[in-house]
Amino acid sequence: MTEISIIGAGVAGLTTAKALLDRGAKVRLFERGDGVGPHACSWWAGGMLAPFCEGESAEEPVVRLGTEAAAWWHNATGGVSHNGTLVVTAARDQSDLRRFARRTSDFVDVDVAEIARLEPDLEGRFSKGLFFGSEAHLTPRVALASLRQGLLDAGVVIEQAEVDPQTLTGPVVDARGYTARDALPQLRGVKGEMAMLHCPDITLSRPVRLLHPRIPLYVVPRGNGIFMLGATMIESASGPNVTARSLLELLSAAYALNPAFGEAEVIEIGVDNRPAFPDNLPRITREGDILRVNGLFRHGFLLAPAMARMVAEILLDNATPEVMHERAA
Repeated sequence: MTEISIIGAGVAGLTTAKALLDRGAKVRLFERGDGVGPHACSWWAGGMLAPFCEGESAEEPVVRLGTEAAAWWHNATGGVSHNGTLVVTAARDQSDLRRFARRTSDFVDVDVAEIARLEPDLEGRFSKGLFFGSEAHLTPRVALASLRQGLLDAGVVIEQAEVDPQTLTGPVVDARGYTARDALPQLRGVKGEMAMLHCPDITLSRPVRLLHPRIPLYVVPRGNGIFMLGATMIESASGPNVTARSLLELLSAAYALNPAFGEAEVIEIGVDNRPAFPDNLPRITREGDILRVNGLFRHGFLLAPAMARMVAEILLDNATPEVMHERAA
């Protein structure tokens, strides 16, 4: 079989390589950065495998395709925590919780006692919530490193080089993310900002989403008292740094979740541009021998497995790419 070249070793490129390799294809990866690191948008991800929660604002394909993610990552890398997602809100914002419930599925209502059972450190802080028991989460940096090492162990060559897809021969998968805007003019960057806190006084077993009037917050436990806070969505591809306003909003919302976060140590802040098309849905497009997979927006780890599967089906089975559509108004 002809070797398939993949440009980009972020979450889209690595999952595509794994999907093709599992189908018996010979693949080669090109990555401009050195290994798994902050040069990749997926380095800054939350790692929530939460398709039903995402259905609150995302289109139907995100929910449907996202249901493949947890099992795929478990089989490919392990390290997936299947503890569900807890959604809560302050008493004054109960209308936001009702709206969230109307737009999602696969959850149960929980009261103050059930919230305390699920997360003892939130006892008495919230009277109502929603529990999405089938959802999961992972640690993105660990998952990416594991996936990359598995490919190397299988004999896949990962070459550190910045290459133009047009200069390669044979089948090419362009998985460059926001860098591919030279070939995908509709692609835009949506700035996402995050913070990592060390707060050993708090224990959480699962991602907790706090519905908030200004900035909805999610807190994802990383273990050993480490928590990831996210996430902003700013329609701007400029600025490599987190804004003071965004950091204040993230920390204020975390304090509202549990005041103990006020004593946390901020150990890292980060930002990157998430590639998105105007409808915020991913696309697989073809130009001769070049197949472009892009536009995963804020759903990189959630949608990458399904997109990788579809790329393999297109290249190896001559399947037709799915055309995804926005939700009807």
